This record gives sequence, structure tokens and C-alpha cells, in this order.
Amino acid sequence: MLNPVDLAAVWLTLKLAGTATAVLLLLGTPLAWWLARTRHWAKGVIGALVTLPLVLPPTVLGFYLLVLMGPDGIFGRLLAAGGLQPLPFTFAGLVVASVIYSMPFVVQPLQQAFEAIGEQPLEAAATLRANPWDTFFAVVLPLARPGFMTAGILGFAHTVGEFGVVLMIGGNIPDKTQVLSMAIYNHVEALEYEAAHRLAAGMLAFSFTVLLLLNALKPERLR
Repeated sequence: MLNPVDLAAVWLTLKLAGTATAVLLLLGTPLAWWLARTRHWAKGVIGALVTLPLVLPPTVLGFYLLVLMGPDGIFGRLLAAGGLQPLPFTFAGLVVASVIYSMPFVVQPLQQAFEAIGEQPLEAAATLRANPWDTFFAVVLPLARPGFMTAGILGFAHTVGEFGVVLMIGGNIPDKTQVLSMAIYNHVEALEYEAAHRLAAGMLAFSFTVLLLLNALKPERLR
């Protein structure tokens, strides 16, 4: 059985992953559509910024987010000017960091799904005098459904497994910023291997299930 602190960490992790995934889909969909369709010179720069978390060490990303969002950082000062508290060591800060860190795991599957649609369905919709919004919601979204499902699963799973970024931004505050990965680390540091095994085994089973789902959601199996 899990103790109350571990249960709180599990709940906080699921809450964080669900919130971050919802935000990622809202922000990532128009960004992925723009990257898939545009020929603007800034596409390469924006694409590189989106995929930067794939190669940047999580602690480096977390450090700079901490500097920017701290009381003396640019965003920290803007929040203070608006009468809001700094984001570090808060749940909101964890959400912001998770969205930035997991962005490529949502944007890239969506961009690939949009690019795979091609021009023919869009041209057919245009001949029927469908406006861009109707085309996007009636044609693009249904055709890109596998990409959305993959993006949602990857974004959620990647957020669940975060460690370095959440450590830098959220610290390790029970019931407030202590997520599942931090709870496992605490148990290992205290030589509580049995408790660490229970949580780690759960994450292992979760990760394996995610891979099974991704395999089942291959486009050819959704047709």
C-alpha cells in the first residue's frame, strides 16, 4: 500500500500531466499547423526552438526557466507588477515548465499528421466553397485524428516521467510540487527500496502500456 505522501505525489503527477497535455494540445495544434503549412523564413528557427528540449539537458532548461520566472527574472517581474506571485515552487510553475519541456512530443506528431494530409483534401474543400475554419474542423481534424491521439499520449506520458525540470522549478515540496519521480528519488535516497520499487514498478507498467497504445494507434490500424 502507498502511504499518504506517495498517494499525494501520484495524484499531483496525474493532475500535472492532464493539465499540461490539455495546454499542449491547445497551443501545439495551431503551431504544428503553421509549421506544416508555412514557407516563412522563420520556420526553421521556430522548429528548432520547439525541438530544443529533445537535446537540451532538463536541468539546463529548468535552470533558465527558474532564472526567467524567478522574482528577479523578466517574467517574474511582469508577474509581480500584475500583483501575482512568482511561478517557481508552485503548481502553475510546474505546468509552464512541463508545457515547454514536452512541447516537441506534441507538436512533432501533429505536424507530421498535418503534412501527411496533403493538398488534395484541402483543394477539394475549397472547390466546395468551404472557408478555412470549416476546412480545418471538418476535413483536417478528422484526417489528423491518429496524430492527435499519439500527441496526447506522448505529451501525457512524457510529463509523467519528468524529473530534472520539475526539480529545478518545483523543488520537492510534499502535497505541492512533489511529483512521482521526486517521490521515487526520495525513497531511494532514504534507502527505502521497497517503497521505491512500488512506485517505479507502477511507472514501468505505465510506460509499457503507453508503448502498446502507440503501436495500436498506428494510422493503418485506424482506417
